[in-house]
Amino acid sequence: MSKKSSNEKVTDKTDSLVKDKEKVKADKSKSKKLKKKVYKRELRRLQVELVKLHEWIKQKGLKVVVVFEGRDAAGKGGVIKRITECLNPRVCKVVALGTPTEREKTQWYFQRYVPYLPADGEMILFDRSWYNRAGVERVMGFCTDEEYQEFLRSCPEFECMIQRSGIILIKYWFSVSDDEQERRFRQRMEDPTKRWKLSPMDLESRARWVEYSKAKDEMFAATDIKQSPWYVVEADEKKRARLNCISHLLSLIPYKDLTPDSIELPPRQSELEYHRPPMSTQTFVPEIF
Repeated sequence: MSKKSSNEKVTDKTDSLVKDKEKVKADKSKSKKLKKKVYKRELRRLQVELVKLHEWIKQKGLKVVVVFEGRDAAGKGGVIKRITECLNPRVCKVVALGTPTEREKTQWYFQRYVPYLPADGEMILFDRSWYNRAGVERVMGFCTDEEYQEFLRSCPEFECMIQRSGIILIKYWFSVSDDEQERRFRQRMEDPTKRWKLSPMDLESRARWVEYSKAKDEMFAATDIKQSPWYVVEADEKKRARLNCISHLLSLIPYKDLTPDSIELPPRQSELEYHRPPMSTQTFVPEIF
């Protein structure tokens, strides 16, 4: 057998180094993945703390607004779902407004959102918010340049004004990479239970990635102020993003544990002279399973 030439040896060595580098990168990425067991344990712990915060907000009459913004498929809905699933919907409410009506389009821009601001003892989670004007409306041409510039001027003033009224305002931006958004879009296309999440507007936003990036940078430049800062959540890994966001939210509002004392069930009332009506008079759901 002929010996390999020096060029072939160099090529083999280069290929080996590239493979080793890719393996290290893959192992590093894999090691960063949050284990399911750890995720569930930490989520449970944080949700217990959210219940304590929820009770504190209710009893102390606090007014809290949390804004969730970011790219399509960045994971905002998943975080909101984990925050709300253990809380009383009368105290913690989600606001996700649709397309404005013709009448709403003629109103003062912020007027549409004001009715949803919290009263005492409420926490409102905005799944997208007044920042639509700085994002989708700007990129898709749904507002004029004058309306857009006025929004950038007015928004910091509006947010300072509602904070002076006693509202605690917290703003999160979920950051997702180009490749990860692509993967999630394809996952939604293949899953019948998630296909509704893909709207024509989502696909158009994918085609205008750079324009949305520029719009986000302009928005941050005008609205990321000391009195009302943006908190960026790295969201390429959903589970980690959820835990980080919830943990950060809990850190921003000082609260104490006001969990009620354990409850004892009272004895059930005796039947007295009550007689149930015949079961044949009721309509039951078929027991298929």
